[in-house]
Amino acid sequence: MRSAPGVTRQGHHARRSRGPGGRDARDAEPAGEISGACEASRRICGAPEVFAELRRRGERTSRKRVARIMRENGRAGATRGCARRPKGGAKQAAPQANSAPDLVRRGFSADGPNRAWFADITYVRTHQGWPCLAVVMDIWSRKIVGWSMSARMAAEPADGAPGTAVVGRGPPGGRVRHGDHGSRHVSLLIGKTMREAGIGPSMGSIASPRDDAAMESPMGHVEAGCAHARAFEARDRAASEIFGCIGCSCNRVRIHSALGHLSPEEFEARHMEGAVKMAA
Repeated sequence: MRSAPGVTRQGHHARRSRGPGGRDARDAEPAGEISGACEASRRICGAPEVFAELRRRGERTSRKRVARIMRENGRAGATRGCARRPKGGAKQAAPQANSAPDLVRRGFSADGPNRAWFADITYVRTHQGWPCLAVVMDIWSRKIVGWSMSARMAAEPADGAPGTAVVGRGPPGGRVRHGDHGSRHVSLLIGKTMREAGIGPSMGSIASPRDDAAMESPMGHVEAGCAHARAFEARDRAASEIFGCIGCSCNRVRIHSALGHLSPEEFEARHMEGAVKMAA
């Protein structure tokens, strides 16, 4: 045994012969719960989200304790990747004739489903190029209701995402689709699709990320958990894993403080239960 200041040989052997300390024993049960919560989120959620999930289950613990146990067990939430975009992929938008007014005005809430949809686009790194992922989120429940991926950064994914959302969410009812001034969002293709679906276009100010701040967190969750986590071998594999992450982790597992620490699907289910009781 290498000598250490203030540690005797007898004390060292006595410590090794003793069992786990009181704190280690108390940490054993929450460590299992923390591990389960991390795996359920595909190891995306960090200590604040895991702590909120444990409190929702009725566990009595603290956020600092959750963070310490995660750190001691080598667990940490995913961070947003820094995937380098293709050259020319990110340019500041210029004013365009067919741009739309800001109908949202940083009102990141809605009094019912399908009133306001927020849209965003990101790149996906694969060995077959840089496909584009477009997602659409219902601001009312924070649920990602539409997504689409294309082999190139064009209008197709931005047009396909609201199309899948319309199919999944039913007929339009005065809804608004909010995005930035990127060329994909103001293309004639997506304008035609939204007119046919009865969706009003809305765009934030140029070079003002706060107008689209509601999409930063869910899009960061998708990027950190899957889209930017690694380089995929093939585009088909990337699409399969990303869509699985959206359908499971984002909509079913991830909880939001704005929803009373519920997942989007739980929030919508409770809303439907309340509506049924009111109608009965």
